[in-house]
Amino acid sequence: MTMDDKKYSYLEKPNMEEVPADLQQEFEAAIDGQMEQQGFFNHLLKILPLNAHQYKGFLNFKESLFNPETCYLSNIDKEMIGLVVSSTNSCNYCLTTHGDVLRGLTKNPEWVDKLTYNYRSAELTEKQRALCDYAYRATKNVAELTPDEIDKLRAVGFNDHEILEAAFVAGFFNYTNRWVSTIGAIPNPGHYSHNR
Repeated sequence: MTMDDKKYSYLEKPNMEEVPADLQQEFEAAIDGQMEQQGFFNHLLKILPLNAHQYKGFLNFKESLFNPETCYLSNIDKEMIGLVVSSTNSCNYCLTTHGDVLRGLTKNPEWVDKLTYNYRSAELTEKQRALCDYAYRATKNVAELTPDEIDKLRAVGFNDHEILEAAFVAGFFNYTNRWVSTIGAIPNPGHYSHNR
């Protein structure tokens, strides 16, 4: 069985002949880049061309949240939010990918594991704990969010640009968890051991 014959989710395999040539090249370049960097690729790269234009929109929004030239929070902060959100939602796929990325950023797999299992057990700075508490509450019961959430984040030193970005990131990862869980995306086995 070749890589393209494998099933990566509950969905049908994309028909690449239906994908516009420019997007097809972009999607293939992303797979090639991951293969070159880590020896395996994120399975979503093979699933999401099924709806190519929506996939491109997803990539554009994700890029806007992780562009170091225009963002306010660190990638460590954002991946930490991703882990708390994914742990709260029990999204196995997202836990494996965010855990892998955060291990690479921090070079501290034990800390990332603690954060993954229960962020309250991890050694966190005051700002990190406030950010994780916010991500948890914004995921667990958004109807209970009040202006106190903003006050708690400001009290530990976050400015309004950072708070809005934290809200975008927590919302983005909640959105991702829901459709990734719906389609039954299968994590690439490489993510489990990578960056350890």
